[in-house]
Amino acid sequence: MSFLIGEAMTGGYGGADILRGCTIEVDRGEIAVIVGPNGAGKSTAMKAVFGMLNLREGQVRLGDTDITGLSPQDRVKQGMAFVPQTSNVFAGMSVQENLEMGAFLRRDDISVTMEQVFELFPILAEKRAQAAGELSGGQRQQVAVGRALMTQPSVLMLDEPTAGVSPIVMDELFDRILEIRNTGIAILMVEQNARQALNIADRGFVLVTGENRFTDTGEALLANPEVRRSLLGG
Repeated sequence: MSFLIGEAMTGGYGGADILRGCTIEVDRGEIAVIVGPNGAGKSTAMKAVFGMLNLREGQVRLGDTDITGLSPQDRVKQGMAFVPQTSNVFAGMSVQENLEMGAFLRRDDISVTMEQVFELFPILAEKRAQAAGELSGGQRQQVAVGRALMTQPSVLMLDEPTAGVSPIVMDELFDRILEIRNTGIAILMVEQNARQALNIADRGFVLVTGENRFTDTGEALLANPEVRRSLLGG
């Protein structure tokens, strides 16, 4: 059984169900990617797993624990970290202050973790005293991911981490995400750049209208003619 699983999730906002029996899961040391056309429910599925959406049916489990009823704040305490697509840095604070904010629940020495973040993202070490709002889009994404890592999570959730960045920056971010995966963290990611995301994914979930259409390894999904035709442009 996977370390994190949102199983048979049905729910939405108001009276309308956006998710319809959707299942998403990821194991430790693995990258799972949620892809699909616009309006497929990708970000909604991510938010449901993190407790930002009340489920009408289904459950979310982390390890052996049913966390379906936990708030997002309590899920953070359980080891989950979520990086939203937008408004994900404190623009008026310095890079270092942003990282310190990520460790607000910790009562131990955070300096080792901060150095690990600076090793992963060297540009942040150079700009540690600079306001996050003055950074480029790609650098702000690094701050957001770094701040999430300051919680020492067992699960890292990324909603469209490469949105609005250049192809070169996207490749660099994906390289860093692979490095994070190799430390044993479970990574669950929603990504619009389906081909590039599936290329680094251990497993992928193709959603259509809130339902699982295809579930397989990233490699198998890239080779699937129907996935290629409908999602990757042939």
